[in-house]
Amino acid sequence: MLKAKKILVVGLALLLVVSLVAGCGQKPATEQKQEQQPAQEQQQQQQTQPAPEIKKIKVGLVFDVGGRGDLSFNDSAYAGLEKAQKEFGDKIEVKYLEPSAGGENREQLMRLLAEDGYNLIFGVGFMFTDHIAKVSQEFPDVKFGLIDGFIDGLKDDSNVSCLLFKEQEGSFLVGAAAALKSKTGKVGFVGGMKSPLIERFEVGYLAGAKYINPKIGTMVDYIGTTGDAFKDPVKGKELALKQFKAGADVVYHASGASGIGVIEAATGEKKLAIGVDSDQSLSAKEDQRKYILTSMLKRVDISVYDTIKAYIDGNFKGGYQIFGLAEDGVGYAVNDYNKSMISDIEPKLEELKQKVIKGEIKVPVDKKEYDEFLKTLSK
Repeated sequence: MLKAKKILVVGLALLLVVSLVAGCGQKPATEQKQEQQPAQEQQQQQQTQPAPEIKKIKVGLVFDVGGRGDLSFNDSAYAGLEKAQKEFGDKIEVKYLEPSAGGENREQLMRLLAEDGYNLIFGVGFMFTDHIAKVSQEFPDVKFGLIDGFIDGLKDDSNVSCLLFKEQEGSFLVGAAAALKSKTGKVGFVGGMKSPLIERFEVGYLAGAKYINPKIGTMVDYIGTTGDAFKDPVKGKELALKQFKAGADVVYHASGASGIGVIEAATGEKKLAIGVDSDQSLSAKEDQRKYILTSMLKRVDISVYDTIKAYIDGNFKGGYQIFGLAEDGVGYAVNDYNKSMISDIEPKLEELKQKVIKGEIKVPVDKKEYDEFLKTLSK
């Protein structure tokens, strides 16, 4: 009997221990409810949380004197920026600035964009060369695109990409077009700022005209020796009128906004003008279009767009990017307004284009090479 009681007591004790352990192992009802919350409801809660904001790449551009609206060089750069904004608007944020009338604050504007966190900054024109050389060293993590300028010693891993063009090749073709269309046997050239860059336009144009007609008469005038020469349409018109009065019937300009005056002069004299950088027939006034034979296209827009795209894709390359006829970086314009004027000479221009691309014609880049070029024509 005593043994049976002991067994009963031990059994009750064990039962009590099991009950206590089970009780301690249970979680509060609220925790159980949370664990049992349907997976679908948890997913809905996660979906209602705002997605993290994607940080956009900041692209800045500083125009040269003449600014946006010059219907030429600056506008071509803007077209490339605008195309990139339309295509990559969800990835980039863009901003453009215009310098003071004399361009004295170019460097200040470049530094302002760099300090404001811009990742890629363009300087439009060779006048930015010294400024970008300096600012790029102060901001090694910022990438820079220098249009028309050359900084010595750059490499692929440099943070500056010089966007350069073979202006002489495109100018050669429009020089040939001028000679083919001239009835007086005289053609002219009006340059903006006297400089090695604009000299490439000049000698390329003269070489093209002389290639077609070695005896053709040529006239050359420059507006000035400073950057202001690119924004003086009054002077541009004056020089073009002088050349027309002297017998030229086709005048090519490489003078930025000053070229507006050249086109006005051609219209007034009922002679022909050749535009530059952009297709100037498209932006000219309606009464001026029939006097614009063509334009030497310098695809600054392509260079800006391609550089932005390369940065977005993680393929930005420092050093020197060169755009010539072979790369479709330069050329001549054909549009609805001038095709009737130029269609008869297009086959010849295309023939010359292929010869330049193949190296059969070496277009001069300066006066020394131009003189050597003329000697080859007399042989």
